[in-house]
Amino acid sequence: MNRKLLKISVVVGSAILLLVAGIYAKDVPDIIKLEDPAYEQHKKGVVDFTHGKHQTDYAKEYPEFYKDGCGECHHDENNKPLTGLKAGDDVKKCIECHKIAAEAPKGKKAKKKLSKKEKIKDYHAEALHENCRGCHKKFNKKYKPKKAPTTCTKCHPKKAGDTDEEEEEEDKG
Repeated sequence: MNRKLLKISVVVGSAILLLVAGIYAKDVPDIIKLEDPAYEQHKKGVVDFTHGKHQTDYAKEYPEFYKDGCGECHHDENNKPLTGLKAGDDVKKCIECHKIAAEAPKGKKAKKKLSKKEKIKDYHAEALHENCRGCHKKFNKKYKPKKAPTTCTKCHPKKAGDTDEEEEEEDKG
């Protein structure tokens, strides 16, 4: 009788654990609007990042770009990939480490010349651009035609007042 009770307890306990895990698991939306309240205003249109497409479709089609799974984009404070992540795991927002909600100042606005590494470490927009554009550039180098966007307006929708000249300047920088 004790064995039967033990088996029932294990089954019921497992079911409760699965139920609780299901309740607390977060769904990762297929599209994430890269809009952070830390920015007073966005200079360009807000990017709609196709998380679901990257996580599933592209990861299956181009596995060489997803060797670290979620860790390809998500990393720790030492820039080491978080390879053990699963859908729904809690992850820090980029702004929690890359604390300055802006691009690094350029030209005369810059008080001192920062290295690329310093810009990425401190500036939120620099970190996001390096993460996304860096991967897209690697992809385009390997595959033809170049399908991964690397220019501003391919990811940022135009806002009223945007001009093509601003786009060309951004791409040079």
